[in-house]
Amino acid sequence: MIEDYRPGSFLLTSPRRALLATGERQVVTEPDPDELAKRVTKLLVDSDTPVAVGALPFDTDAAPHVVLPESIRWSGPLPVFPRRPLGAVESVEAMPSRAGYARAVAAAVESLRAGELRKVVLARSLRLTMAAPVDVRTLLANLVSDNATGFTYAVDLPCAAGRRTLVGATPEMLVSRTGTTVVANPLAGSIPREQDPAADRAAGESLLASAKDRDEHRVVVEAVAEGLRPFCRTLDVPAEPSLIRTTAVWHLSTRIEGELRDPGITSLRLASALHPTPAVCGTPAAAARSTITALEPFDRGFYAGAIGWCDADGDGEWVVGIRCGELTEPVTGPPTMTLYSGAGIMPASVPELEVTETSAKFRTLLRAMGLHLDG
Repeated sequence: MIEDYRPGSFLLTSPRRALLATGERQVVTEPDPDELAKRVTKLLVDSDTPVAVGALPFDTDAAPHVVLPESIRWSGPLPVFPRRPLGAVESVEAMPSRAGYARAVAAAVESLRAGELRKVVLARSLRLTMAAPVDVRTLLANLVSDNATGFTYAVDLPCAAGRRTLVGATPEMLVSRTGTTVVANPLAGSIPREQDPAADRAAGESLLASAKDRDEHRVVVEAVAEGLRPFCRTLDVPAEPSLIRTTAVWHLSTRIEGELRDPGITSLRLASALHPTPAVCGTPAAAARSTITALEPFDRGFYAGAIGWCDADGDGEWVVGIRCGELTEPVTGPPTMTLYSGAGIMPASVPELEVTETSAKFRTLLRAMGLHLDG
């Protein structure tokens, strides 16, 4: 499957299967969630295209990028691939610096303690100028091998000249729909993994016992449940979180399952209703967005958005666009890879610890690129 990936394709892998879509028959950029879902469904029903694929941006007022591809191909779980190195880096630019990010976290904590927010997610980025073109197939293969229990993806993004590709491996499913069954799996509350097995187990146990992280997780679970409740006849929300792990961090996880009231509600409509959750934005949403705009020195674009697919029956799967990098390949000049990493900020957050957490999250992409940078 990965060997058949070509620039401009869409790839989404999960522990159960993989989808590769190529070509563009039609692109839908309608920002209104209801109109987007209706238009995509009509186009699928009226054509012989089995699924639509694409991405929703972080900013819900911005245009999504949903594509009816020319061809699709499904496979089972992808195998583990031999790791291969990628090209060298000419320069690295941090936006903001580690110290600047710590100051932003401190400013957010002041707002949280003043009662203006319950939670806000702040991100930082690393802009890598590459010495040579990046082989996306090699990057994807390395990500799949490192993140077999998560979701690896590559999405072609709108670009006036050259090419932009969002590439990543997220541990978080936003929502899936199969028939009338809906599943969401919010993650919030994280701690870096340790190399020593005993220390690593202790880190996971400390996360599960952390009042700050459990509060952060509860905020997200409550928001996802409230987002799904209007669409669901029944909704099962576990009272306690569980632990999941990636190669870089431990997360608190809760699997929420419901039954739709109306089988006409598609997975794309559900994704639009839930996105962005407090796991990538914060709550209250408007105040969190305002804080993000004030404190982050970049436009998130499709980082912290949603990536997925939807078929004519409304079934589909959408994941949260984190642990990713945006590869920009201009017509002239060297390619760049901009990596993103965020952390949920709560009243009890310690700026230096949030710097450490975001550094750990950068490792997903840095490891896949064969880089050992001090993020």
